[in-house]
Order: sequence, then structure tokens, then C-alpha cells
Amino acid sequence: MTQQPDGAPSSIAEQARLTSGHDFWTTESVGDVPSILMTDGPHGLRKQDGPTDHLGISGSVPATCFPPAVGLAQTWSPALARRVGAAIADEARAQSVGVVLGPGVNLKRSVRGGRNFEYFSEDPHLTAELGGAWVHGLQARGVGASLKHFAVNNQETDRMRISADVDERTLHELYLRAFRTIVTRQQPWTVMCSYNRINGVHA
Repeated sequence: MTQQPDGAPSSIAEQARLTSGHDFWTTESVGDVPSILMTDGPHGLRKQDGPTDHLGISGSVPATCFPPAVGLAQTWSPALARRVGAAIADEARAQSVGVVLGPGVNLKRSVRGGRNFEYFSEDPHLTAELGGAWVHGLQARGVGASLKHFAVNNQETDRMRISADVDERTLHELYLRAFRTIVTRQQPWTVMCSYNRINGVHA
């Protein structure tokens, strides 16, 4: 049996606190586990230094704006994706950010998708290769990635209420493939759930 390190949260209540936020962008500090500052930013760090809001309308600290995933995917260059991840990590470290909420590795199911700019491709292989390289570049510099949005988050309209209904073969061969590949190869620090249900079950 694996031994828990000294100072690690031991009670169920302490462990549960680790899954909740202290505020919108920081986690709770529990035992020897420090609070972690997270920001959005798969195509450029978006740290809000003053009052925060979940829509990101409040001002953000100036940062480099990189091409979104759709543009990066057009290069077919894992090396470039890795460099973008590393550059975002450097800016994150300069701002004391521990986890960047990205990249988004959902597939482009429809040309009308409201977040298509934020996703790499309709192809799960290209998405896995570029998304994985981005995660590698970020985490090699000591900043965690939050792979998102798990899973089948392919429309914005009513995304917090809908059920994305999909057969098992399509789910595994298309929609989950990039997540599985990146989690297996790159081991992102976190994975962000989607709001939608999948076949009637919350993601």
C-alpha cells in the first residue's frame, strides 16, 4: 500500500476541500498542499489581477496573444505547438500562475461551433499530436495544463443543460481519442470536465 507523505490531507473532509476553490481562480490550501493560482489562456495567459469574473470581461494583465488552436493546427507542427506551450509557461511563471486552463481538445463537429477557434481540428489524431505537444511544452517548464473540456463539448448553445448523445464506437474512436492519447503520453496535471451530459449522464 502506498504511504501518504507527511502533511498530506488525510481526512475525507480535507481531501474534499482540495476539489473546491478558495475563490474563482485559486484552490484551497490544505495541510502541506499549497494553494494554486489558475488562469485561462490556451492562446495567451489571461490573468485577472483585480476583481475577477467568470466571463473574463474584467481587465487582464497584458500578455502575449498567440494564434488560437485552429491557427496552430494549420501548421501541422508539434515542434511549434511545444514552443507555444513553453512560451505561455514562461509568462505564467512570471505571474505566479501554477495551472493554465488549456488546451481545448474537443473536436469540431460542426462549422457553426461557437468555440471552434479554440479547438485544433475535426481530426482526433491531429488534435492529439498538437494538443499533446502544447501540454509537453507547458509542463516541461513547471506549469500544469488543464486539458479541457472532457468530453463531447461541441456546442455552446445550452451547453450546461444538453445531453450530447453519441454511440460508444464514435465516442471512443473520435471524441475521447485525443484525451486518452494526451493523458497517457503527457500526463496533464488536471482535466477540466465539460458541463454537458453524455448520453444523459453528467460528464
